[in-house]
Amino acid sequence: MELDISTIVLIVLVVLVFVVVVKTIAIVPQQHAWVIERLGKFDRALSPGAGFVIPFIERVAYKHSLKEIPLDVPSQVCITRDNTQLQVDAVLYFQVTDPMRASYGSSNYISAITQLAQTTLRSVIGKMELDRTFEEREIINSTIVTALDEAAVNWGVKVLRYEIKDLTPPAEILRAMQAQITAEREKRALIAASEGRRQEQINIATGEREAFIARSEGEKQAQINKAQGEASAILAVAEATAKAITQVAESVRHPGGIEAVNLKVAQQYIEAFGNVAREGNTLILPANLADMGGLIATAMAVVKGSGPGA
Repeated sequence: MELDISTIVLIVLVVLVFVVVVKTIAIVPQQHAWVIERLGKFDRALSPGAGFVIPFIERVAYKHSLKEIPLDVPSQVCITRDNTQLQVDAVLYFQVTDPMRASYGSSNYISAITQLAQTTLRSVIGKMELDRTFEEREIINSTIVTALDEAAVNWGVKVLRYEIKDLTPPAEILRAMQAQITAEREKRALIAASEGRRQEQINIATGEREAFIARSEGEKQAQINKAQGEASAILAVAEATAKAITQVAESVRHPGGIEAVNLKVAQQYIEAFGNVAREGNTLILPANLADMGGLIATAMAVVKGSGPGA
C-alpha cells in the first residue's frame, strides 16, 4: 500500500518537530557551564540542569568544566643565577570561574596558562642560585601562582596551585653536591668526635678535681681527728700524772710516808745500777759511786724538800 503525499508530509513534520524539541532542550551536567550564542553573538551561559535553546537561532558554542583541573606543565631547562642548567618538571591546578571570558578571552586558555607558567618559572629560577632553588620551592610556587592568577583573570580562569614535581641538575652537579654533602657529614662527625673528647677531658678533670678535694678534705679531717686525739691523750696523761703526783704527795704526808719513799728510792736506784752491766759493754758511772749512801740521802733530801713543809 503506497503512502499518499499527505501522510509523507505528516511524517516529515513529526520528525521535524521531534528534532526541534530535542534541539530546544539542553541538559547541562553538574559542575559544567554551556555558553549559548544567538546569531553568532554571546547571549548567556547555561547553569547545570535543563535549559532551552532556540533551534537554528541559538547554539551551544562552548562547553566548560567548572571542576579543578590538573595541568601537567611540560618539563623545561632553566638557567639559574650562577649559570647552572636545571631541569624542572611541574604541575598546575586551575579552575574555570567565568565561562564567558574562558570562551572569548583567549583562543586557548590552557595553552596560554601553560606558556605563561613556563616563562614565569624561567624568570623566577634565573633570579636564584642553585642551592636556593632546592631550599625555596614554596617561594617559587607562590610567586608563579601570583603571576598566573593576575593574568588569568582576563581568561576567566582561577589559578589555584603550582607545584614543582622535580628539580634535576646535570650529572656533574649532582656528583659535586653529593661530594659536598659527604664532606659536610664527615666534618660534622669530626666535630662531634672532638666535642666528645673535649667533654670527656672536662669530665675527667672535674672528677679528678672533686676526688682531690674529697681526699684533701678527708686528710684534713683525719689530721684534725689525730691532733684532737693526741691532745686528748696528752691531756689524759697529764691529768693522770698530776693525779698520781697528788696521791704520792698525800701519801708522803701520812705517818711513815717518808720512810716508804726512802725505801722505794733506794730499791729503784739499786735495781737501775744493777742493770747497767747487763745492757751494754760501755759503762757510765757516777763519780761518787762509792758514796751510795750519800746519793740516797741527797735524793731523800729532795723528797723532803718537796714534802709538806716545802
